[in-house]
Amino acid sequence: MSTQPLPLDGVTVVAVEQAVAAPFATRQLADLGARVVKIERPDGGDFARGYDTAARGLASHFVWCNRGKESVAIDLKDPRGLAVVRQLVAGADVFVQNLAQGAAARLGLDAATLCAAHPRLVAVDISGYGAEGPYAHKRAYDMLVQCEAGLVSVTGTPGQPVKAGIPAADIAAAMYAFSGVLAALLRRATTGRGGPVEVSMLDALTEWMGHPLHHGMHGGESPERTGLAHSVIAPYDAYATSDGERVLLSVQNDREWRRLADQVLGQPGLADDPAFATNAARTANRERTDAAVARALGALTVEEALAALDAAGIACARLNTVADVVAHPQLAARNRWREVESPVGALRALLPPITLPGGAEPRMGAVPALGEHTDANLRALGMTGEQTAALRRDGVIV
Repeated sequence: MSTQPLPLDGVTVVAVEQAVAAPFATRQLADLGARVVKIERPDGGDFARGYDTAARGLASHFVWCNRGKESVAIDLKDPRGLAVVRQLVAGADVFVQNLAQGAAARLGLDAATLCAAHPRLVAVDISGYGAEGPYAHKRAYDMLVQCEAGLVSVTGTPGQPVKAGIPAADIAAAMYAFSGVLAALLRRATTGRGGPVEVSMLDALTEWMGHPLHHGMHGGESPERTGLAHSVIAPYDAYATSDGERVLLSVQNDREWRRLADQVLGQPGLADDPAFATNAARTANRERTDAAVARALGALTVEEALAALDAAGIACARLNTVADVVAHPQLAARNRWREVESPVGALRALLPPITLPGGAEPRMGAVPALGEHTDANLRALGMTGEQTAALRRDGVIV
C-alpha cells in the first residue's frame, strides 16, 4: 500500500448539491482525498435519496454519487442556516452548487458573489442551460437535456429514438465540473487566486455530440439512427450466435475486412468484391454485408465466435447485461471492486477509473446518513451545544 498522500488531501469542498451532476463531480474530488461537506435540506435531504431503495434500502443513485462525504442537514431559507453555510464556505477551497437557476444568486451563493468575497475560492455553478439566454430558467432534467442536445435523435432504431440508459447529460456536466475544479486549483497554486467556474449540462453534452454534430454541420445530413450499428461503418453491429447470445464486432478498415472475410466468414473472395472491398461499398450494401456476417456467426456459439474473431484480430465484444458486468472477469482480474460503508452496512463499489501513481488507493469513504456530520461541523465553527440544540428545536438543522 502506498504511503503517498492523495492529490487532494487538505482540500475542503462545500457543496450545495442534489441529484447527479454536482454530487458525481464532488464524489470524484472526495475519492482523490478532498474533504467534501455536503449541504442537504433537513426535510429529506438530497432528493436523490428517495429515487429508489435498491441498495439494501438506500437509493442506488445516492450510493453511487455520495460516498466519502460529510452530510450537514441545514435549512438555507433560515438566515441562521445560511449564515452557517457562509461560514463553512469561508473556510473552504472549493464550492460547488447546482440549485435551480437563480436560487444560488438569491442566497448569495453563486460563484461570482463568493469569489468576489473570497479570492482564493474556486466556486462552481452547474446549470442546465447556462446563466444567460432564452433557456436559462428552463427546468433541465437529464432526459430533457439529452433531447435538447440531440443525443436522442441519434440514439435508437430507425423507427424509435431513445434516450441513453444512463444520465449522460448529468455525467457530462459532472466530469467537466470535476476537471474545471482541478484546472482552477492548479491555476490558484501559481497565481494565488481561485475564481468562478461555470458548466452547463447542454454545453457539456453538446460537446459529447462531436461526431454526429460535425457530420451534420459540415456534411449537411444528420447521421441516421442505426441501433447497435454504426451510421458510417460496416460491418459494425451485434450478430446472433447459435446459442441465443449476441456478439458485437467492428471492422474499422479494409485490411480488417479482408481478415474477417478470409478467416471468419470463410469467403475470401469478398475481400476484393467491388460490393464489399471498401467501407463505403460495405456501408452502401449494409444489408448484404450484415447478412454475410450473420450467416457465419449464426453457425457458432458465442464462445466460438469470440475466439474466431479474436484470432483474426477483429474487435469484438459480448452484449453483456448489468449482471454480466458485475461478474466481468476483466474487472475481477484487475481487482476493481471494493466495499464502502453506509448506514445499512458495507456495499460493493467500483474503484474510480483514475489509477494514481505509486499505487495510492482512492479514498472511498462511507455513504453518509442525512445530517450525520451536522453537529461535528457546527462544533468546528465554534458553536456550543446549547446553540446547536436551539437550531435543532427550530428545525434549522438535523
